[in-house]
Amino acid sequence: MLPDLAAPNNRKVTRKTLLFLLLAFMAQAQGFSQDRPIPVCLSLFNESTAIPFTRFFTTPVHPGMQIGTEFDYSVKPHSRWFQTANLSYFYHSYLTQGIGINTELGYEYRMTGGFAVAGLFGLGYMHTFATTEEFTFSGGQYEKKTDKGNARLFPSLSFDIGYYLQGAEPYSPKIFLRYQAWAEYPYSPDFIPVLTHINLHAGVKFFIHKSSGNHE
Repeated sequence: MLPDLAAPNNRKVTRKTLLFLLLAFMAQAQGFSQDRPIPVCLSLFNESTAIPFTRFFTTPVHPGMQIGTEFDYSVKPHSRWFQTANLSYFYHSYLTQGIGINTELGYEYRMTGGFAVAGLFGLGYMHTFATTEEFTFSGGQYEKKTDKGNARLFPSLSFDIGYYLQGAEPYSPKIFLRYQAWAEYPYSPDFIPVLTHINLHAGVKFFIHKSSGNHE
């Protein structure tokens, strides 16, 4: 039987565990990139509650944004294995707004002309808040409910196509379009235990070059 992540104690444990793992990963990532430029990935996306891979672009638009970084495990002339760390936010006007932190394991194949395709599998933590007012019935009347938000696990599966502006240059800026399918659990354990989503990202990756430390 799966644990009830909506229960207060399990929710706290889930949050602390995921945050600890992600922070530990980010600290380790810094150790891998002491003498290399730091990649920064920025994207704007459209979020939709839909069954993954049945729809591509949806309306109305529910905006979101994501910022992240990545580091490489293995790099070959045309391919690499890498990991990401991301912070994201979305606003669904009819449902919820959410703040998430996640990490993904990715594989990218890069063609000679600069085009690249990638696939990523991720896991993260998200905290969501209702975007509409909620009420409870108490003492014979309705009272406005205080929204402390809800803790969610969110696995994801993403595919993107991108283009490196400087061809084969290792630290070339990249523009990309990414289709991300993800789910939040638990959503409503007694009604809808899992709610699926689609994010369509348009983004850019660039590199921050560290100072060499040699100053005259």
